[in-house]
Amino acid sequence: MGKKLLYLILLVSFSALSQDLEPKNSFSKMIGENIKSYRKKSQKAYLENDLEKANFLFDSLINNVVNGSYLDNFKVRKLSGRKIELYDFDKPIFLMTYASWCTPGSGEIPALNEIAKKYHKEIDFIVLFWDSKNKVKKASKDYNKYISIVYVDEKENTNDHIVETMKHSLGFPTSFFINNDKMIVDVRRGVLHHYNEEFNISFELNYKSFLNGISLLKNMNINNSELTIEN
Repeated sequence: MGKKLLYLILLVSFSALSQDLEPKNSFSKMIGENIKSYRKKSQKAYLENDLEKANFLFDSLINNVVNGSYLDNFKVRKLSGRKIELYDFDKPIFLMTYASWCTPGSGEIPALNEIAKKYHKEIDFIVLFWDSKNKVKKASKDYNKYISIVYVDEKENTNDHIVETMKHSLGFPTSFFINNDKMIVDVRRGVLHHYNEEFNISFELNYKSFLNGISLLKNMNINNSELTIEN
């Protein structure tokens, strides 16, 4: 009886261990398997000026492919030049990808600053620029102290397929909402705007978009905490 019980315990343990060792679906893997088909259909929709279909295709890609995948870990640089990894951030993450030549709406950065000021104790706010250090320093001056500014200079990452996939697959600005386990729970493109749009309108549109994603992360975190307590 004792040997059978020991065998059963070992069997369960090995089964649990094998599940833990199963590879997670990474963002780069999931995008790599689906991006060609998406681009072909999306380009056709834009050529036909069918914006409704183009948006539907993007939403389908996010909901059926990206959400539930895991953020790849790769190295980025802080403004000081020091290298860190994205997995060094241990809270849920709001990650916005950007480039210095992108022109934000008048209320976009103020809205993000306001959100970060309110929720920085619970969530890590990161703006990732695809650019050189000097250009990033100039572009980062309007962000507040609650937002971590990091960058990737592709001249240093010519062989990094993760960086290439992250930058070129969904465009930018794009916001990723990532839970504690580094799983992507939602992705949102930047709010479409006219450059002469009134500040109040731009601020409100961006604030609502950011807040919706933040609320999703907060609710997920609360639910996970409740499950831990129950167990």
